[in-house]
Amino acid sequence: MTAVDRRSAQREGPAGSDGPIADATGGPGRAAARRTGLLTTLVLGGLTAVPPLSMDMYLPALPEVTHALTAPAATVQLTLTACLAGMALGQLVVGPMSDKWGRRRPLLVGLLVYIVATALCALAPDAQLLIAFRLLQGLAGSAGIVIARAVVRDLYDGVDMARFFSTLMLISGVAPIVAPLIGGQVLRFTDWRGIFVVLTAIGVALTALVWRRLPETLAPERRQSGGVGEALRTMRGLLADRVFTGYMLAGGFAFAALFAYISASPFVIQEIYGASPQTFSLLFGLNSVGLITVGQINGKILVGRVRLDRALAVGLAVITLAATALLLMTTGVFGDARDIGLVPVAAGLFVLMSAMGLAMPNTNALALMRTPHAAGSASALLGTSSFLVGAVASPLVGIAGEHTAVPMAVVQLACALAAVTCFLALCRPWQNRPTGTDTGTGTGTGTATGPRTGGAEGAEL
Repeated sequence: MTAVDRRSAQREGPAGSDGPIADATGGPGRAAARRTGLLTTLVLGGLTAVPPLSMDMYLPALPEVTHALTAPAATVQLTLTACLAGMALGQLVVGPMSDKWGRRRPLLVGLLVYIVATALCALAPDAQLLIAFRLLQGLAGSAGIVIARAVVRDLYDGVDMARFFSTLMLISGVAPIVAPLIGGQVLRFTDWRGIFVVLTAIGVALTALVWRRLPETLAPERRQSGGVGEALRTMRGLLADRVFTGYMLAGGFAFAALFAYISASPFVIQEIYGASPQTFSLLFGLNSVGLITVGQINGKILVGRVRLDRALAVGLAVITLAATALLLMTTGVFGDARDIGLVPVAAGLFVLMSAMGLAMPNTNALALMRTPHAAGSASALLGTSSFLVGAVASPLVGIAGEHTAVPMAVVQLACALAAVTCFLALCRPWQNRPTGTDTGTGTGTGTATGPRTGGAEGAEL
């Protein structure tokens, strides 16, 4: 038997299982899953890219959809809100399901439904049905993001997990760069419906990749029993953890500031400042490059040298400062908003987006470090809080119409201040001390549930 055959045999689960199994207790199965290395990283990155692909590829088409379906801008923005709300609510269902039945089965079902829903979006005859299909698309697409986080928690601990989340940001961060560019180019050859055809094809490819290449990471002996009542009790226990809730809310409000930019920027940049869809796509991609770059600085340089709480605090502070500067520019403190021009506003948005590279991976890692016993449910709560707050923020940015950027800046600043408040009031980082339990070296947080069997191992990226 060759070395490759031996590695494949180690990954195979027992007869009748959902697929190859990686034992998350630190045994040989877990090591075998890690040996997939780059391939596993690419698959998980693809799953976490589902939200930016579903949202950002569609962004350059928003003004066109408004005219094609003869619907007001606020109604068309509800297609973003519906998809976001679906991704939030779906995670509450899929997360506990993955704790009970393993990761592969719920993931594959969700991806198949995503394909069908996306195809229906391409056929939607009016804005109301498009909103309904986008809701279904979000519900199904939630499987990818919630299970990807749970798989990371199955395989990694402590600072290794924080590093891996930053690596995932490199992979999934490519999506916000290429998605608007692809969307803008698709619009040169077809209408907005063609974007959903491309998304359907991407869904098919991702489903095939997961089916063939992603191993099961939750061994049967580690799965939870019980039904809805048990899942609700698990989530209630997680929410009773003050520090976990603090990280969850801080990450949720930071994501809402990001989504305020996502939902408002097509109108701000194209309608107010007169940029073309291609220029908007280039600026959006540049901002995503900033986010990826800071995320890699976090994962490759800061993690293990700087406490995660400190890195998170810097990220939240920069987001708040950038949002404040944007509010001052859009309200005319530095002169008429149109006279200021696009460059200063674009610079403020670039700084805000880049700082998300410190906020998002660290809130996820710090929260999940406390929940080795229920990674799926914890991942569901993290995702749901982010997407629900983002869904509320989306329509607020268009409340004053298409010709002012003030609501966007107000929502971003309010969300940034709320994130800082939750971080300080609930997480109380000045009280945290490195414990050596499930956190690696000096991560700045303990665990709510005791040490994890098998201990932390080095990440193989």
